[in-house]
Amino acid sequence: MRAAPAMPPLRVVPPLPLLEALWLGTVSYRSAWELQRSLATARCRGELADDCVVLLEHPPVYTVGRTGLAEHVPGGPDSLRALGAEYVEVDRGGSVTFHGPGQLVAYPVIRLAGAFPVAGAPQHGDVVRYLRALEAALCALAADLGVAAAPRPPYTGAWVGRDKLAAIGVKLSHGVTTHGLALNVTTDLAWFDPIVPCGISDGGVTSLAALGVTGVSPESLASALTGHLAAALGRSVSPAGQALLDLAAALPEPSRVAAPLVNPPQPPGTALATGSPAPAAAVGPAFLAPSTGSSGPSST
Repeated sequence: MRAAPAMPPLRVVPPLPLLEALWLGTVSYRSAWELQRSLATARCRGELADDCVVLLEHPPVYTVGRTGLAEHVPGGPDSLRALGAEYVEVDRGGSVTFHGPGQLVAYPVIRLAGAFPVAGAPQHGDVVRYLRALEAALCALAADLGVAAAPRPPYTGAWVGRDKLAAIGVKLSHGVTTHGLALNVTTDLAWFDPIVPCGISDGGVTSLAALGVTGVSPESLASALTGHLAAALGRSVSPAGQALLDLAAALPEPSRVAAPLVNPPQPPGTALATGSPAPAAAVGPAFLAPSTGSSGPSST
């Protein structure tokens, strides 16, 4: 009797690292900024065991980064405040941008060397690969909605022709990312008229709504974007753990005008956590801006 052929050895595939996800509703810029700093510190110290992403909207705000020029705000800051928006100088690279209602903002807090180690120096993270991953996630989400978005070198972001659909960028400090990306879903594009967005004079801005996509909102797209981010980063989506929930709940928010945390519709394989009421009032941008203990190019 012939012996049965030997079975090839089974290859055990380790589980993917987790990407904890939390939808925060409408959150002020300063509160979101403070939360990012807290999350990055906790991730750096190991108090936050996994990478995470917080997703939200901001009330109207213009922010200007370290390389912003006066000519990018022709009417000056007071003219922007007169529109009912906040004006905030921030510690990122890049020039002026707008964030506000109808825009889906995602702030991934990633230990970059774990996701994209530099060849030959695995203790360092590859910022360029990370930016390309964010672009890939945005373009994949746009494709789901029938929109052909693509990168437009040398700029970052997701573009449709010469119009920017989503702004991208990160700040890297002590090996951990903050800031992230902003996708115009139903954003009123007139908010961009008083500025030169990102200081780019040879491009415009667009939104999913302007491109004919209907029936969507930042909240309804949050889970799908999280899934694409996780795939691009080599992660598996997980609901927010207690450490992330505690840090989010600890934020001071005097006005308390934001909606409570909610759970957006979820495609298979993704999950967002729910929790207590979230903060409210301004914007967070997405431009690459190295900080103390960081490295990488600066772009908009």
